[in-house]
Amino acid sequence: MKQINCYLTFNGNCREAMNFYKDCLGGDLYIQTVGESPMADQMPPQMKNSIMHASLTRGGVVLMGSDLCPERLIQGNTVSLLLDCSSEEEVRTCYEKLATGGKATHPPANTFWGAYFGDLTDKYGNLWLLNFMPEVAAVSSREATTAV
Repeated sequence: MKQINCYLTFNGNCREAMNFYKDCLGGDLYIQTVGESPMADQMPPQMKNSIMHASLTRGGVVLMGSDLCPERLIQGNTVSLLLDCSSEEEVRTCYEKLATGGKATHPPANTFWGAYFGDLTDKYGNLWLLNFMPEVAAVSSREATTAV
C-alpha cells in the first residue's frame, strides 16, 4: 500500500469546510461541483452547486471531500484525521486554527509515549489528532544529514 487518504462527506457544506481546512493547514485546494462534472445532466438541477469532489494537498497530506452521499449522512466518531506534524509549534498552530468554532477536547501536551499530542473536534464534527514525535524528527534529520 502506498498511502491512505481521508475522504470526508458533508451535508451541503463541503466547500466551506474544505476552505476552512485550507486556511488551517495550507496547501492547494481543488474543487469540482456537480454542475462542472460529466454527470451534470444526470443530476437534479438543485444539486448543480454541490461539491462532487474536493481535494486539499500539501506535500504528502491529502484530504478529500464531497457533498454527495448515497445514504443519509450520520456523523459519528468512527473516523479520525491524524495530522503528523513536524514540530510542537506546528501542532499548536494547527490545533488553534482547527479548534475555531469547534471543541478543544485535549489541548496539546507532552504524553507518556513521548509525543507532543492533542485532539479536538472541529466545527464540522470531525475528530482531529495532532501529533509530533521529537525522536522521529531527530532521526529523520540525522538520516538526511548522513545521506548528503
